[in-house]
Amino acid sequence: MKFFLTLPLIILLFIAGPVFPQKNIQLESPDGNILFSFSITEKAPVYQVAYKGSILIEDSELGLSFKEKGDFGPGLHSLGPLFTEVDEMYDLVVGKTKSVRNQYHEVIIPLVEGSEAKRQINLVVRVFNDGLAFRYEFPEQKNWSVYTLTEENSTFNLSGDPTVYTLLFENYTHSHEGPYHMLPLSQVEPGLLMDMPALFEFPGKTYMAITEAALRDYAGMYLVKHDGILRSQLSPLPGQNEAKVKASLPHRTPWRVMMISGRIGALIESNMLTSLNEPARMEDFSWIKPGKTTFHWWNGDVTPDTTFAPGINFETNKYYIDFCARNNIDYHAVIGYGGMAWYVHDGTDYSTARVDDGVIRQVPGLDMQLVCDYAKQKGVGIHVWVHWEAIYPKLEENFAQFEKWGISGMMVDFMDRDDQEMVNIQEEILASAAKHKLYIQFHGSFKPTGLSRTYPNEFTREGTLNYEVNKWRKEGLSPDHDIIMPFTRLLAGPTDYHLGGFRAVPESEFKTQYTRPLMVGTRCHMLAMYVVLESYLASLCDYPAAYEGQQGFGFLKEVPTTWDETLVPDAEVGNYITIARRKGTDWYIGSLNNGEPRTIKVPLDFLAPGDYTAEIYTDAPDVAQNPNHLIKQIQTVNRNDVLTLKLASGGGQVMRLVRQ
Repeated sequence: MKFFLTLPLIILLFIAGPVFPQKNIQLESPDGNILFSFSITEKAPVYQVAYKGSILIEDSELGLSFKEKGDFGPGLHSLGPLFTEVDEMYDLVVGKTKSVRNQYHEVIIPLVEGSEAKRQINLVVRVFNDGLAFRYEFPEQKNWSVYTLTEENSTFNLSGDPTVYTLLFENYTHSHEGPYHMLPLSQVEPGLLMDMPALFEFPGKTYMAITEAALRDYAGMYLVKHDGILRSQLSPLPGQNEAKVKASLPHRTPWRVMMISGRIGALIESNMLTSLNEPARMEDFSWIKPGKTTFHWWNGDVTPDTTFAPGINFETNKYYIDFCARNNIDYHAVIGYGGMAWYVHDGTDYSTARVDDGVIRQVPGLDMQLVCDYAKQKGVGIHVWVHWEAIYPKLEENFAQFEKWGISGMMVDFMDRDDQEMVNIQEEILASAAKHKLYIQFHGSFKPTGLSRTYPNEFTREGTLNYEVNKWRKEGLSPDHDIIMPFTRLLAGPTDYHLGGFRAVPESEFKTQYTRPLMVGTRCHMLAMYVVLESYLASLCDYPAAYEGQQGFGFLKEVPTTWDETLVPDAEVGNYITIARRKGTDWYIGSLNNGEPRTIKVPLDFLAPGDYTAEIYTDAPDVAQNPNHLIKQIQTVNRNDVLTLKLASGGGQVMRLVRQ
């Protein structure tokens, strides 16, 4: 079933309806496991959340603070709540699942002030089988047309003292990169900004992740602990600390999302975030082609010993384009060389590669049209890197030129903010890029919020500490860091992790190399990352000679970047995970391990009836000394089989199952 109601109709019903007694309003998930309860106190509206009869969120106040007319929270009453049920299917152009069932129960609770102002704000709540979400909606009304929000007073009063997995920051200006902390909620220092998604583990292995969806024309949200209770904390507009959001009515906030399950894999499988976003408005998706790309900045701009001078020129890019053409790699990234961008700028490195007048001009010696034409002849797309301040002042002019050259997409870098202004800049970039048939990869950027449903030309985002740091850190990024990603940052959506380093060494032998960086996890660990991590534009960051003729490269040439179905047969937070992803009739299964060796079992009961040919890659017995060694085996399997996998310390395992 499917219900459609327009905002004007809803407002009409509210205005015409009587004032109901302030009794408890309850809303259950379709399967009855999650219960949302709402009531109004004299001080503020409050809500509770229970899962299978156990309270996860105790009475938690809701409200908003405005610069013009003060707080919205005390002295409220509710008009008649409007309940609906939705059960529909929709397709994703890019995603971890092709077809999504969008099933939820919804209530719209109109809240009205009893004071002279009589402002109305609607609380909208949706409860799914794998979580719930709420947001505030500001309908058009008399005597209130604009607002300046100084704080959103949403609270999350978590029951007991759950273990939290989170990033902690002291300020709002950063690239959302850092080590994850695992500690009891009671030990989180008050006042620190907790980035989202944050994962909470309750006794009895009940999991809840808090994040946001449909972040549009609003400030990014963090969680801050005050008096033991988590509160929303919005990123302020630049240059001051008071104003967080400025908007005209009608308007609405992003969804405040709580993903909930007794099985951690259900949070990873969830499509709540895309379901809470609007469908794409564009009609032609034929040009949107997810895939894999080179990214030679990571390897140090390596080229072979040749007769040409490496640099920002046709020959250097031709070397990588030819590699892509030989190996079915979809895109080559034109970045620059030696720290200088491919376009004219006055900066001294990539971080300062801005353009004063906002017009992109290629550097002397680079013919972008020649590069694009050659790549097209070879069946390879061109992907460029840009500093956001180089393109933003004149988006249309720059993107029209990109389209004329034949560029397919770009990485937009060094955004490092999530205030309302930057949130809107990103959406402007996505909308303008879509008009010119360009895909976008955001770097130095905040988490995804499901907007790839609305703008399927958004392929991936960074927003996490990743293998780029192996170029300059004293210690290489560890498998223990990798394994926390699926349970935290990846709950929000795809991430670019600078994948593809093919020079693994024992941890004791790691050293910093800006050119040809080293890795700590095993070769199979790296292969598994391509299945376990979600990204619609996976990178092969190493140089051609690092791949060709190497064990495991054949798997990287085959593995897709978007999927028809995603399942999590087994996982244990912070220890290991197995993810199975289907493309057509083929399955790809990746298992990722932390630093402790272990044996796990993977049942194949999710397969369709019949036999499959399994191409299996496992770490070799001598992997502790030679972490690039792996064993490839071919065997026949079916849905009755249970595979026993031995995972090395820092290791992994991948397989491709082809229907016979």
